[in-house]
Amino acid sequence: MTLTVRALATDELAGAWELGRLAFGGPAEAPASALRDVPGVTRFGAFDDAGRLIGKITDLPHEHWWGGRRVVSAGVSGVAVRPESRGGGVARTLLGALLAHARERGAAISTLHPTVSDVYRAAGWEVAGTLDAVDLDTAGLPRPRGDGAVDLTPGGPADLPRVTDLYQQVARVHDGLLTRRGGFFDEPHEGPLPRDVDAVTLAEVEGELTGALLLGRGRGYGTDARLDVHTLLARDPATARALVGVLAGWRTVTRTVRVPLLAGDAFSAVLPLERADARSGQPWMHRPVDVVRAVGTRGWPAHVRGRVAFRLTDALAPWNDGAWELTVEDGAGTLARAAAEPDLTLDVRGFAVLYCGAATGRAAAQAGLAGGNGDPAALDLLASGPPARLLDYF
Repeated sequence: MTLTVRALATDELAGAWELGRLAFGGPAEAPASALRDVPGVTRFGAFDDAGRLIGKITDLPHEHWWGGRRVVSAGVSGVAVRPESRGGGVARTLLGALLAHARERGAAISTLHPTVSDVYRAAGWEVAGTLDAVDLDTAGLPRPRGDGAVDLTPGGPADLPRVTDLYQQVARVHDGLLTRRGGFFDEPHEGPLPRDVDAVTLAEVEGELTGALLLGRGRGYGTDARLDVHTLLARDPATARALVGVLAGWRTVTRTVRVPLLAGDAFSAVLPLERADARSGQPWMHRPVDVVRAVGTRGWPAHVRGRVAFRLTDALAPWNDGAWELTVEDGAGTLARAAAEPDLTLDVRGFAVLYCGAATGRAAAQAGLAGGNGDPAALDLLASGPPARLLDYF
């Protein structure tokens, strides 16, 4: 069978939605955004010899914060193949087409949330972290004391742009978080508030927005009632304590609150995480789209200096394949073709986990993702940034 992969036309989006609904069991009625063109979003379809749509994939125009700098990314979403065509390489062909397109539009890296990891591992993606949340007993949350300088007020749709600006201030000091700009992030909400959000609380200090809480109320008020926090932002400890106090105020009607976790943020020092009733972690995977851009467009730790050469193998993105030399100094990095054959080898999946700070060079070697005659600890230069995090599912 000869596959034809191309961008889908607007009148083909309904068929793509039905294919996704068959694969993932979604609702019968598609949201309006799934049936119209969205600026920056590219949906690809794979067609068989008879012109039937047998597979689809979406390239999301994401950006991530990395070392305080924006890195252009390809968010991979909605990968689906008809049952009769699974196992025949359709997904791999779609992934290769997406990588080539993403590189052409300037992307440096790619992330996705896998439903099955082996398909994406075979195409060069590797698990680099988890999207974490924790269930806490609202009765066990601390109430604020002496934080009267923080003013708490209800918010609404008109406040959402301010919340997005606040998110940028918080997110840019963490590696890996999305900028939440472009693509579907810029689409208008179908209701007054984002999906699954019922209430907004704003925190201000001397008139400046320093925190925000967006939550879904859920149903009922019995022992199984639960709040779902959509967004929890704070620029300082006093604001974090005040917003946790708002959550604690729900103790009379909701026993449990589910909170997204971001290690090292202001809430990590306030929430009683040791009392968690349950924890959940959705794996996310990463791979470079263009290794030169991936190194050159991110920020690097200012105190790190070094140089390491390695031979990278990347079967699906041949422009990444070959011998490279990484140089890091003064908060910047460059990747250039190596003048001599390196002593170290690195699989593209190894590049991914090191770039995200998810492993050391020797750990990558133990996993079969690095090797050669040299000491793989030298590859720690690629892993010199903090562990990357995500807060968004897509």
